[in-house]
Amino acid sequence: MLLVLTDEHKEHLGFLPQVDSAVVGEFGRIAVEFMKKGSNPKIYEGAARKLNVPVETVQHGVEGLMYLLTESSKLMISEVDFQDSVLVLGFSEELNNLLLQLYLDNRKVIRNILQELAPSLPHYHNLEWRLDVQLASRALRQQVKPVVTLKLHLETEGTQSARVLQTDPATLLHVIQELERALAEVKTTHCRRILRNIK
Repeated sequence: MLLVLTDEHKEHLGFLPQVDSAVVGEFGRIAVEFMKKGSNPKIYEGAARKLNVPVETVQHGVEGLMYLLTESSKLMISEVDFQDSVLVLGFSEELNNLLLQLYLDNRKVIRNILQELAPSLPHYHNLEWRLDVQLASRALRQQVKPVVTLKLHLETEGTQSARVLQTDPATLLHVIQELERALAEVKTTHCRRILRNIK
């Protein structure tokens, strides 16, 4: 799978061939550090002074490199696909190899950072249910009024919580049909192709 780079992204990365390979390596290290700890404008200013370029140029170069490494790591693209993706930038073979080495050296670290940044959503732990049927009341002697009560147990980072839901059987059947339709949709070739590209 190839990365699709926008014109703006190509423009930001266009600064890299103008500097030494050691500087590109340092930019890569800064990009990974910024992913871990956040951005630091003082580093941009110091690098801009040393290179005699505007601060925005350095910032865009580092951010462009950060985006390239992040997207490549997120998709876990192969070495060949990475090289083909940066080939459109028109860089020298030495710079392409340096970028590939930066990607290979840092992709596991970047994936770990991305996993830590991902929101922790509650997930299913257990389900209890009960069916209550009201057969009569003072006002109506004969009636059938079923209610399904669900107690959904969720777990978030080792902490358990519970949600109580009440519905009638018709609504519950409708929800079940919609979920079954969604599961059937996931099995289609179009959806599988999309999921493969997301991973």
